[in-house]
Amino acid sequence: MKDKKFISVPVATAVGLGAIIGAGIFVLSGTTIALAGANALIAFVLVGVLAIIIAMELGELGSIMPHAKGASFSYIYEAFGSEMGFITGILLYFSFSTAIAAIALGFGSYLGSLVGLHTGYYPIIFAIILIFVLAIVNIVGIKKAAKADFYLVMVKLAILTIFVIAAVILAYTTKSLNTSNFVTPVAKDNISAIFAASIAVFFAYSGFQSISTFTSDIKGGANKAAKAIILSVLISMVFYILVVLALILMVPASKYTISADPLAFALKYVHAPYSIYALVTIGALIATTSATLAMIMTSSRILYQIGDNKLLPKFFRKFNYKKDVSVNGVIISSLIGIVMLFSGNIYIIAAISNFGLLLSYLVASFAIIHFRRIKKFGSFKTPLYPFTIIAGIILLIVFILGMPREALDIGVVIILLLFMLYYFFIELRRDKVIKEELFK
Repeated sequence: MKDKKFISVPVATAVGLGAIIGAGIFVLSGTTIALAGANALIAFVLVGVLAIIIAMELGELGSIMPHAKGASFSYIYEAFGSEMGFITGILLYFSFSTAIAAIALGFGSYLGSLVGLHTGYYPIIFAIILIFVLAIVNIVGIKKAAKADFYLVMVKLAILTIFVIAAVILAYTTKSLNTSNFVTPVAKDNISAIFAASIAVFFAYSGFQSISTFTSDIKGGANKAAKAIILSVLISMVFYILVVLALILMVPASKYTISADPLAFALKYVHAPYSIYALVTIGALIATTSATLAMIMTSSRILYQIGDNKLLPKFFRKFNYKKDVSVNGVIISSLIGIVMLFSGNIYIIAAISNFGLLLSYLVASFAIIHFRRIKKFGSFKTPLYPFTIIAGIILLIVFILGMPREALDIGVVIILLLFMLYYFFIELRRDKVIKEELFK
């Protein structure tokens, strides 16, 4: 293998950033303030700390299995076998494939607003075009897709930096800043509101898992992949906190509502110049483009890995090794994304996505314990073991229990259906029923 075939750490970090700093920072930042007031800053830090723990865990698991392409599914499959692997793998896959719709729809809404076609089906049409184009970019090959994402991310970070600087200047020049901006309403000044905001923003941090789907393609191997994962989380956390601070500097926390364009709302509140509006919109388009690109790439590779482990039919195992891309996976994920655009309920889609992610991260945490127990080590180890793992498990359980009731109900139903489907296919292949003795 020649070095030119490998992806550098900066490019790998950009892929993670492209997925993390996507629709979340442009859409969810205002929602977290609406849910928890100025305490949204605590929510971003809390989820960020959990994301760093999970990032380190995935870095260790990736160093144990550097050629795995299925992210946490592959690690769970190797640690606990096909049953747990199948259930968490399918849940994880749908988490990423359904997220394609939500992020692409954000792109369609921003583009529709920019060109004056924000009503009717225009945002959906724009979203479909985006998914179609990015599917082609992915099919061209992982390296080209990663490089395209690198440049998108660099522009996006530059725009966010300009937004934060502009926010500080506007806050002081328009005299909109005062201490009351950071006052949180009594109804939102509690632990439950912070956790509600944390759950709302959790998915925004989860894109770093995309890096673990191509660990073997990163120059320097598993150690460098782990570094890229952790860097992507740390950089995104800094930008999330700066943007939330900028928003509260311009507008009192009590005035935010759940909306899709908090940055534009804040700029309008302080009567910012039109050029800033245009720049923010361009930033939103770039952000949602790079995040959609990362989600298509990640979901397709997870689907391929599930198929490659013989848990799905042969059709899902098609992989172009020359271009390092799962062609059928890209097509299926893109089609699911397009279909979900017409679901009409992004809230349920996001809730299901979060449930699958949280569950896969929880089981992956136990996988670390399993591999340590059997003395299977990689080149990278999670610091302060086992305390960091225990802290991550506790936080993940708290987040799962704190999810909206609808999300928990849907998640439990899906798990039961996957259990039945799994055993149906097993028993279908057997000549007689296997009866195990659980106790002697």
